Order: sequence, then C-alpha cells, then structure tokens
Amino acid sequence: MELPVPFTAGILYPGYSAEDDYPALEGLLGGDVRLPLVHTLMREDAHRVDALLDIGSDDVLAEGARQLLEHGVQSVIWACTSGSFVFGPQGAREQVEKLQAVTGLPTSSTSFAFVHAAAALGLRRVAVAATYPDDVATRFVEFLQAAGLEVVRLSSRGIITAAEVGTLGRDEVLEFAAANDDDRADALLMPDTALHTAAWLGELDDRLGKPVLTANQVSAWEALRLAGDRAARDGLGTLFREGTGGERDASPE
Repeated sequence: MELPVPFTAGILYPGYSAEDDYPALEGLLGGDVRLPLVHTLMREDAHRVDALLDIGSDDVLAEGARQLLEHGVQSVIWACTSGSFVFGPQGAREQVEKLQAVTGLPTSSTSFAFVHAAAALGLRRVAVAATYPDDVATRFVEFLQAAGLEVVRLSSRGIITAAEVGTLGRDEVLEFAAANDDDRADALLMPDTALHTAAWLGELDDRLGKPVLTANQVSAWEALRLAGDRAARDGLGTLFREGTGGERDASPE
C-alpha cells in the first residue's frame, strides 16, 4: 500500500492571539501534514501602520525563520496579513524575497496567499470584512486591487489589537461575515490571522453560499501548496476542496 507523502509547512506567526488555529488545521488536514509554528516578536500589539511595519521588519522575520528551520520545514509562510500588505505590493514582495534568502525554501506571506487563493478559485470580485481600523483595511483593498481584484465592498470593525480580535467567538465571526457580504462579490475575504476561523470554515461557506477565505486558512493552504501538497481536502472550506492542482511558483507575483 502506498503511504501518504508527509508535508511539513512552517508558520511564522506574530505574537499570540489565534495561533491555535494552526494545530486545529493540522488536525483537520490529517496525519500527513505538519504545521510547526514559531512566534515572532511583537513589540507592540497594534493594528497601526508604524507598529505593523515593525512587526514585519526584516530582522524580526529572519530571527523567526532561523528558528523555524530547526523543524525541518519544506516551505515557510509569514502568517500576518497586515504585517505584509502594509508595505505595499512591491515592499511585500521584497519582504518575501528577503525572507526566502534566509530560509532557502519556497516562501510567501498571507497577503500573497489571498491573491493566489483568489486566482486558484477564479475569483474576480470580492467583499472584504476586516477586523482592522479603516485606514489599515484600506491598504489591504489597495493590495488586492493592485493584483487585479475588484473589491465591491469593504467593512472594517475597527479593532486595534490582535489580542482583542482573538477573543471573537463562533457566533460573532459568523455574524460579522454574514453582515458584510455583498451580492456582487464572488467571495468574502476575512484578512486577519488574529481571527479564529479554522473550526468554522465549512459553516462560513454555507452561511454565505459562496467561498469565504480567511487569513489562517489561506496561510495554511499557501504553505502546503509551496511544500508540494496538491491534494483536495474536505472540511476546510471551498479553497481546500476546489483550489488545488497545478504548480505554483515559490515567489509571489
């Protein structure tokens, strides 16, 4: 009998808020997948541009990456949406390139994971339900637009800290998604890795009747794709069921 190929996809995660989504995702993905996680330094927990630029700085990510390499990972994802898109498209690309120079492995970030996931599902128009303050959420919209996506609606919840976002439970997450969908959108995007969603991915899709892409979901998907996993998997939303197959370059586009 042919044994499943093991995949080990490394997660760089800032601070502490919804990092337990990754063991939950690992459990849902099955025994052939490992998602080792290293916490990167967060000097200030704030969805504020200056703090986010520090969270995603080269020295912080390089230190985390060196620790992650000790786990024998096959790919690396910087699992922080705001700590990548806040640099702008070119800056986020350079961020990944510098991180990849440290890891020597296929490397990406959550911001690019959203773009790649949208492409894999053939999405053109999206709505965004962001937990961030409006000025930060607007930068995510600009990042998506630069990648060719049309954002038909932006909603921002205005939460300053990742710690507070991490306290939102199932009912609040489902209601936040449903209240901020748009009939014109092919999918809803929820961009904060501080937001718990792993346990409710199927419910989110069912509630809206369309794909809901969440930050921790797309981060795990991107990391596994870069590690070479092409398997369709149930129980993790439309993305893992339908957004599979084909080769994906290690560098962001």
